[in-house]
Order: sequence, then structure tokens, then C-alpha cells
Amino acid sequence: MPSLKEVKNRITSVVSTQQITKAMKMVAAAKLRRSQDRIMQMRPFAQKLAYILRNLSSAQSDGADNWFSKVREEKKILIVAVSSDRGLCGSFNTNVFKGVLRVINEKYEQQYHQGNVTVLSIGKKAEDYFGKRKFPVVKNFTGIIASISFDRVADASEYIMDAFKKGSYDKVEIVYNEFKNVATQVLRTEQYLPVVMPASDERTAEVDYIYQPDREEIMTGLIPKSLKVQLFKAVLDSNAAENGARMTAMDKATENAGELLKELRLTYNRTRQAAITKEILEIVGGAEALKAS
Repeated sequence: MPSLKEVKNRITSVVSTQQITKAMKMVAAAKLRRSQDRIMQMRPFAQKLAYILRNLSSAQSDGADNWFSKVREEKKILIVAVSSDRGLCGSFNTNVFKGVLRVINEKYEQQYHQGNVTVLSIGKKAEDYFGKRKFPVVKNFTGIIASISFDRVADASEYIMDAFKKGSYDKVEIVYNEFKNVATQVLRTEQYLPVVMPASDERTAEVDYIYQPDREEIMTGLIPKSLKVQLFKAVLDSNAAENGARMTAMDKATENAGELLKELRLTYNRTRQAAITKEILEIVGGAEALKAS
């Protein structure tokens, strides 16, 4: 049985930890409200922009060669892994890591063995994880999560587009957690480049646009904008999902600390009672020994 001092020290430690998890839960809840508002405002714009882009792409029948949608042999692959900078958010980061590895195993195993799969990490946890496993990692954009802004995400998007245009990568995919609600995050894998054109059965909603200026100039300006918005939406989704996951994890940790405190206090009381009983028995035994002498 542990001593009273050991149990008391552990109770103090658990109380301190519980206070920290409560504070972290409150901070995550405050951040969640802001990040949730941002992604909810962003989604309609991103969806409408993607809708316009797909209609313009499907309407393009003149055979113009557009490097954004140019399909090449998949020799060099870039996977954008959107994680968090910090831990203590449950399985949030682990899901992203597993998602990236699953994509590689199912689609790019040959390229991986040839050393042609690169990870662009948005979030320090992804950089640490894939760096330790000897993946080629692009580390230029790990600081985006600390202060999310469209300009910083646009820099990452421009890097990806430029690398794709130069032929450094033949295909780019994004793996991130989509925010559904406080307790639920959905892992998403989306093709980023080349731009996915709508299938033939998706063209029923085409709109007969009047182009001002010409279609080529509109497409040249709209596609990069759409790609930047797509990546920005993924980062905002991931940030909201992270805060929801951290809030849920800290709430559960606080509850577990409470349960542990109940057990420790019960153990403390039992240990204390046993110590008192032992002292009484020693006193009684000493008194009886004195009487016998």
C-alpha cells in the first residue's frame, strides 16, 4: 500500500493537471467559435467558385491546352498534409498521418519505393512525423497554422502551382480533416492538381456564359484563384477540426482526472485509516506489555 505522502502528492498532481485541461478546453472552445465562423463563411464562396470553374472547363470545347488540367504520367507525387502545430487533440494528427500513408500504399507505392513521393507539411506535427520517417518534406510552410491568413496560404499554393507547371510534380493531393461538428472530423483526400474536369454526366448544369474578356483570359485568372481558395478552405477546415478535437480531448481528460481523483481520495482515506488503526494497536500493545511487566 502506498504511503500517505505518495498518495497526497499524486492527488496534488492530478488536481494541477485537471486545472490545466479545464483551461485548455476553455481556450479551445473560444478558438473553435472563431474558426468555425471562418470556415462556415468560406464554404459557400469556395463551392460557388468551384461550380463556375467546372462549368467554364466543361464548356471549353476548342481544345485549348491548359497546363492546370494537363494530365501527365504519375512519376513524381506531392501530398499536402495539413496537420496541427501542437498535440493534445486526440487522434486528429494521427488520422492525417494514416490517411497519407493509406494514399501512398493504395495509389503511389511504386513512386514511393523510387523516392518520388514528397510531402508538403502544413503544420509542424506533419513535418516531424514524416521527417523522422525519411520522407522528402517541403518545410517552407509549417508556420501557416500559427497565424492563418489567405496571403500565407496563397504563397504555398503558388509554390505548388509553379512546381507543377515546371514538372517537379506530376500530381498533387491534399489530405486534411474536414470540420463536421465539435466531436466529429472527417478525413478528406482531394486531388489538387491537375484540376479535375467534370465527368460527362455532371455537365447537365452547364451555364451559357457571356465572356468578358475572352474565355482564355478568364480561365487563366480564375483557375489559380480557385486553387488558392481550395487550399485555404482545407486549412480553415483543418483548423476548426483541430480546435473541436482539442476541446473534446480536454473535456474527456478533465472527466478522467475527476474519476481518478475520486479513487485517489478513497485510497488516501483508507491509507490514513489504516495508519491510525496501526498506531492505536501499537499503543494498546505497549500498554498491555507494561501491565504484564
